[in-house]
Amino acid sequence: MRQLASVRTHGRADDAIRRGLLLYGPPGTGKTHTVRYLLGALPELTVILLAGPSIQYVSEAAQMARALQPALVVLEDCDLVAESRDHFAGEQPLLFAVLEALDGLSDDADVAFLLTTNRVDVLEPALAQRPGRVDLAVEVPLPGRPARRLLIARYAHRLPFSAGILDEVADRTEGTTASFAKELVRRAVLIAAEAGREPGDADLRQAVDEMLDEAQNVTRALLGGGDAEPAREA
Repeated sequence: MRQLASVRTHGRADDAIRRGLLLYGPPGTGKTHTVRYLLGALPELTVILLAGPSIQYVSEAAQMARALQPALVVLEDCDLVAESRDHFAGEQPLLFAVLEALDGLSDDADVAFLLTTNRVDVLEPALAQRPGRVDLAVEVPLPGRPARRLLIARYAHRLPFSAGILDEVADRTEGTTASFAKELVRRAVLIAAEAGREPGDADLRQAVDEMLDEAQNVTRALLGGGDAEPAREA
């Protein structure tokens, strides 16, 4: 909690994070990896992780966090239960449970919430905008060209791909995510394995062609491919 408290908004030495930190961005950009990094950097905390159906136990999680403080309650994909009420008819008991859990912490409680979402645009304003519920929202954006090259090189560690092909692939994969880069290298290795050879530049180029082909729209959507350009003709 002490390290989380060191985060400042726009470099200002203002109030520490007392209630919540929100990570938002497209699927596959690394929000979950960021959460894991933070948890690894805060070994002294009691961490309660809720995702999917388990978010219904947010009230019990808040009570446990108070009993075991310092503690951090992680709500993965909170947009699944906290979308704007304008999008739905009727009540949303689970949403209200999340809001009550955030509001129910006393000022001296050493407990914070860490929330992630893929759809900040439809996130319930009462959760995302009211002071005291979420103190800081941090975007985890799509990687730029230098970051894409680093990601591909990282996933291709020890594979004999040339610097030239890494540059080419980074140029061609604008709008894609870290998940896309990981799958790209995996597919290149499979292509080489099926041909009975060591992976090479041609395999990585073929993998790019396949994944950027229009026939791979569903795959690219699931992997956060964004609006990357289709494969170029030779």
